[in-house]
Amino acid sequence: MKKLFVGGLPPTTTEKSLQALFSPYRTARSLKLVKDLFSGDCKGFGFLEMEGHEARAAIAELDGKSFEGSLLKVKFEEERGKGHKGRRR
Repeated sequence: MKKLFVGGLPPTTTEKSLQALFSPYRTARSLKLVKDLFSGDCKGFGFLEMEGHEARAAIAELDGKSFEGSLLKVKFEEERGKGHKGRRR
């Protein structure tokens, strides 16, 4: 199972529309769309888990493509280094 980062999503993106975008590459095992706490709008990125060969096909086809007027950035999620706290200082 591979975890994908999907960036460049417009604020109108929903989990359903993101699932539909990736449906030609099989069903994602999990999907997390990062939303603004107050407005509920997409913050511009999300994460999906897919099988390795399906994930590679999705990256090859969707990275740099237009989606609802925004250019997508699709790549494997990068591992965080040791000591990374996840917050800026």
